[in-house]
Amino acid sequence: MSSDDVNMERRRFLVATTSTVGAVGVGIAAIPFLQSWMPSAKAKAVGAPVEVNVSKLEEGQLLKVQWRGQTIGVLRRTPEMISDLGKIDSVLADPESVESEQPEYAGGEPRSLRPEYLVVNMHCTHLGCVPQLVPQVGPQPFDDNWNGGFYCPCHKSKFDLSGRVYKGVPAPTNLTIPPYSFIDDRTVMIGVSPEGTV
Repeated sequence: MSSDDVNMERRRFLVATTSTVGAVGVGIAAIPFLQSWMPSAKAKAVGAPVEVNVSKLEEGQLLKVQWRGQTIGVLRRTPEMISDLGKIDSVLADPESVESEQPEYAGGEPRSLRPEYLVVNMHCTHLGCVPQLVPQVGPQPFDDNWNGGFYCPCHKSKFDLSGRVYKGVPAPTNLTIPPYSFIDDRTVMIGVSPEGTV
């Protein structure tokens, strides 16, 4: 075997070895890069659905929970609250919730899967303040004919007990209804619709 043949064999060996080591190195270097595209456990937890036990929620009581960095309210309405919803349609900006963000299953006056429970994003659609629940019917400092609902002290927006916005206030639309479903009679899952979609 001549020295030219030996050099050619050595060259082939070195090229093959270098190519293999290079390919392995590129694969190893790509792993952290590809992992950076995957959401972290913290990011997954922030967007994860939230289970809310409503079995101990008294009539007229509001429970607040956090979901995706937003305050979500679960209000257990009394039969009187539900029956009074249609009485103030004339003073509401969007009584049929045509301009508002809500799932299809949360339509009508109750804007809920079950009229007894309102599940609503508590952030005012004006600038994001969290309105206060003022369930008492009767004159209030902000409304002489108050029928119960939510009042935003930041800029005086008003919403009824279905989160529907009053006319003539800064908030442009009704409070948002997030996706949610009932796991059973005691538990609401916020973040998952009845069809199982997020």
